[in-house]
Amino acid sequence: MRSDKLKKGLERAPHRSLLFSMGWVEEEMDRPLIGVINAASDFVPGHKHLHQIGDAVKEGVRLAGGTPMEFFTIGVCDGLAMNHQGMHYSLASRELIADSIEVMVSAHPLDGLVFIPNCDKIVPGMLMAAARLDLPAVFVSGGPMMAGRFENKAVDLSNVFEAVGRVKAGQMSEEQLAALEESACPGCGSCAGMFTANSMNCITEALGMGLPGNGTAAAVSAARFRLAKKAGIQVLDAVKNDLTAKKVMTKQAFTNALAMDMALGCSTNTVLHLPAIAHEAGVKLDLELVDKISGETPQISKLSPAGESHIEDLAAAGGVQAVMKRLNERGLIDSDCLSVSGRTVGELIEEARVMDEEVIRPFERAYSESGGIAVLRGNLAPDGAVVKQGAVAAEMMQKTGPARVFHSEEEAVEAIMGGKISAGDIIVIRYEGPKGGPGMREMLTPTSAVAGMGLDKDVALITDGRFSGATRGASIGHVSPEAMERGPIAAVQEGDTIIIDIPNRKLAVDLTEEELEKRLAELELPKPKISKGYLARYARQVTSANTGAVFKEV
Repeated sequence: MRSDKLKKGLERAPHRSLLFSMGWVEEEMDRPLIGVINAASDFVPGHKHLHQIGDAVKEGVRLAGGTPMEFFTIGVCDGLAMNHQGMHYSLASRELIADSIEVMVSAHPLDGLVFIPNCDKIVPGMLMAAARLDLPAVFVSGGPMMAGRFENKAVDLSNVFEAVGRVKAGQMSEEQLAALEESACPGCGSCAGMFTANSMNCITEALGMGLPGNGTAAAVSAARFRLAKKAGIQVLDAVKNDLTAKKVMTKQAFTNALAMDMALGCSTNTVLHLPAIAHEAGVKLDLELVDKISGETPQISKLSPAGESHIEDLAAAGGVQAVMKRLNERGLIDSDCLSVSGRTVGELIEEARVMDEEVIRPFERAYSESGGIAVLRGNLAPDGAVVKQGAVAAEMMQKTGPARVFHSEEEAVEAIMGGKISAGDIIVIRYEGPKGGPGMREMLTPTSAVAGMGLDKDVALITDGRFSGATRGASIGHVSPEAMERGPIAAVQEGDTIIIDIPNRKLAVDLTEEELEKRLAELELPKPKISKGYLARYARQVTSANTGAVFKEV
């Protein structure tokens, strides 16, 4: 066993002494040592209950004859960090999470790992660590939050963000907003729509790194705790069979995950995280592949914010496995891929059934013939930009309008809330990329304000930053190269004509190549917004969004 270097042999007597000091008995030392990597904290609603999930995992490990050893990671709550300095740290935390897990597991030899993430950057950070370490590993997320109820309608966090704009527009009272605040998030779990956390948890299941149900079983359900015990049991089987993470995370597994992503209309952040995870696994995954799979995969489900359904509805409809079974009907997934269950994808989906054809539609009633995410290119985004096309109104799929240019999210929000944005405008927010942000902040506040004020069918937003999974509307992010790297978005001026053509995958500014080059040559870049600490180091190391915002190779 890998852990023998920690506990076996004459030279390890001091090590055993330290283990005895923690109350261990010899029988525990003789068993496989399983790391339980938990994101539990009091900061994040999706993580509030993870101590209990961790206990269930450890019960499963012991039931299967292993000895669990738990440690914890950091985790930023994107909702609480939104629209202030905290959001600079959200994406940047992904690399810290992966690095800290590498440190702990490499310093303390273990035989297998169970990862317990739940929210935005924590899931990909842990997947990156799993690929890097390449040990037998099983993921079990904390599960999704239930939808709330307000005025007899299902609601979630995105409704609260949009309600701020509605209050500003005089369409909602502050008393109604106060009632909505208390109703939208009824308990623990990752926020109830197909936002980034739930997108990544569903993708983890489709990738084969989580057991069936990982993406959809509710946080508050007994099914979630049973799943946690099963994960603890299953990792011992993975150890026995040396089923390591990279044997599961193959190129074919990533294409399966992308197909499921496109069918569900997941968050655009998945296009940031999957390439970074694949990079750690030694798999090339670029925007060309993303767009190819999107073009081949119909969108057969629309969950909040694009639709009225929530994750609990997807669970009742059959979950991720039912979606994959439907995709397999058209040959859109590789059913021979292995999963951490020890079974192939094909074997797992045999047991799945679509229980609700309004939530998981048949292909003949697909929402669109292509997937929920589109990659756009043009002289404004030579290296690509990303839009959640499944959440864009038909009126905004093709749009030409004047640029309204802002150098930060705060400037844009002030203009939107101040009534300075008109129907037909195209808001450009730059210097918010991985380097320029730094940290590539999510722009949920401006997009929600636009939607809340009833402008989502009239106003588009373009940024080298990114958008929350809770965003809807013509919100185009990840523009690469970013402004701080002298990308063309840095040359756009107030009033320039922007051309958006999502069906034809085009994003351009109506300028000649000579004019663009002239403006960029004359451009004086702003000073870094943060010049010390981790974010200063992050800005020096990070690459643009089209790479997954991974660090430069040293």
